[in-house]
Amino acid sequence: MSSRPTPRRTVLAAALGAAAATSFAAASSRSLALASSGAPGPSGPSRRPDGAPVDYHAWTSRGDWQRGTAGGTRAGGGHRTGLVIDRPAGTLEHTDPHTGTKAVWEYATWTSPPHTPPAPASEVIASWNAHAPAGTWLQTEVRGTYTDGTRTPWYVMGRWTAGDAPGDIRRTSVDGQGDGRSSVSTDTLAVDKPATGLRIATYEARLTLFRRPGTRLTPTVWRLGVMGSDIPDRFTVPASVPGPGAGHELPVPRYSQEIHKGQYPEYDNGGEAWCSPTSSQMVLEYWGRRPTAADLAWVNPAYADPQVCHAARFTYDHQYKGCGNWPFNAAYAATYRDMQAVVTRLHSLGDAEKLIRAGIPVITSQSFLAAELDGAGYGTAGHLMCVVGFTADGDVVANDPASPSNAAVRRVYKRRQFENIWLRTKRRNAQGEVRSGSGGVCYLYFPAAPEERQRRVLRELGIR
Repeated sequence: MSSRPTPRRTVLAAALGAAAATSFAAASSRSLALASSGAPGPSGPSRRPDGAPVDYHAWTSRGDWQRGTAGGTRAGGGHRTGLVIDRPAGTLEHTDPHTGTKAVWEYATWTSPPHTPPAPASEVIASWNAHAPAGTWLQTEVRGTYTDGTRTPWYVMGRWTAGDAPGDIRRTSVDGQGDGRSSVSTDTLAVDKPATGLRIATYEARLTLFRRPGTRLTPTVWRLGVMGSDIPDRFTVPASVPGPGAGHELPVPRYSQEIHKGQYPEYDNGGEAWCSPTSSQMVLEYWGRRPTAADLAWVNPAYADPQVCHAARFTYDHQYKGCGNWPFNAAYAATYRDMQAVVTRLHSLGDAEKLIRAGIPVITSQSFLAAELDGAGYGTAGHLMCVVGFTADGDVVANDPASPSNAAVRRVYKRRQFENIWLRTKRRNAQGEVRSGSGGVCYLYFPAAPEERQRRVLRELGIR
């Protein structure tokens, strides 16, 4: 488990890094093309019966990219259509706050049409699926229009590259962003005081693709998704009734994060800090994707399950100083052959049952005291684990990486307890203080060409 992955993230930045990052964000807002209007993409909302809609909206197709405003980008060919650099729109000098390296990069931009979710949002999370080889990187931004008609700034939701080659930027979130009404904590844009009724009514997304000057390199973005939601504050959630997914379990590999304790301090030291990459690796291997022997050559041969070390290295957020950045985990998963990944919220374990029945595991984010989840044996301020099935009675079968060994990873948790700790937005810690819960955040990883039964369930949950 990790104390970090919560919906309103604790700011962990060093002042110097935050200042440099904020300076670049401001320069980007001044120099890069702004959005224009247009038709929305095809992805529809996931409507919730309790009145709290979750809207996951994605741009994935040639038509989606063409409906946006291009500043030097185009929809590329190949067996998967993606957004690529066609011609540079300009150059930008950037000093990496984590390495001190100053470099000039060519860039091109794409800005989405404005998207209006079915209900205004109090939180927004962006995620993306892309290839960004050495010598390239991308920046994802979101700008909202409040319900009173005023706008947020362009908020940087991540600066990302697939690797960490010499001279390349270091993968990073950006702290210190806010306008006094909303702010970004690691990967989540949130209205600061939702009790006032202020919400984000409409938003635009912007991609900036960077490459070394004079080269023909380019990132390729296959999917840009934005999840807007307005989950009411609640300590308890309605109980769901076991459905058709009960009695079904998926053969997801089992890996413990705890056997890596003390490994690679530069990637947050293994152990409880690696719940997210360990969960991601389990699900990727369920889909038959894993690093090659050459990919793993850097790992100490004395370490078991080197692919978990690999996942930690390539999900690590150098500003957050951990591996729990939600979109970075999804982006890592999508670097594997023909994989897609989204960050969204689900409404109930009934949604998870449908996905399990269709063959799609669910990586969930939750916080709890030891007494709130029988059989866990620990409490946590934030932890990722994999829902891989349900017992005949509807209890949750989870691959919980916070286990002492791989053999101990499979757990069965009481349905009502698990559902409540995952879906609530408020909880009390051991001192009785009110803290946040994830409100049903999850990662979903699935093939670029899912089976019809998988496509049908994803579509039902608003994911296309």
